[in-house]
Amino acid sequence: MNRLRQSFFQRDTVSVARDLLGTQLVRDVKGKPLRGMVVETEAYVGSGDSACHAAKGKTPRNALMFGPAGVSYVYFVYGMHFMFNVVTEKKGHPCAVLLRGLLPLEGETEMVRRRGRSGRELTNGPAKLCQAMGIDRSLNGVDVVRGEELWFEEYRSFSEDEVCCGPRVGIDYADPVDREAPWRFWLGSPKKE
Repeated sequence: MNRLRQSFFQRDTVSVARDLLGTQLVRDVKGKPLRGMVVETEAYVGSGDSACHAAKGKTPRNALMFGPAGVSYVYFVYGMHFMFNVVTEKKGHPCAVLLRGLLPLEGETEMVRRRGRSGRELTNGPAKLCQAMGIDRSLNGVDVVRGEELWFEEYRSFSEDEVCCGPRVGIDYADPVDREAPWRFWLGSPKKE
């Protein structure tokens, strides 16, 4: 498979979020690959987006968002969950795409072992996919273009009719215009939240 290049991530964040659908996320765990097709994403578009971690400026936590595209941004929330994003656009413009859901393709037995669950509950949320794929803070700042632990590959493409979009999830703190922005993308029929 062809890896996604840095130029893929250097584009407009909303376009990257949409175009990541159907790509394959690969996590190498001691020579054993875990693979999943990306089926849900959310775009966070920089300092003008009140839902984005960079909305209030640069901090030690979000500093990676201000760096080059194609780098992982992994953070810890609620004292128990990791969330995996990939930095987008140009250096100094803090944008990222949150990975929200995967369809397991390889290594599902290992994913089930890590999660303690199978079926729909395996990777249908950002914290669940991180647990299943073994993504934690040790992967914060990893180059997902040239790195050997975590990367994306081309896999499938989907027509506009197969892609849904709507407001992002879990951002009640954001300004109304940002809460309603249709920057969440997923495959299939529209979800009811």
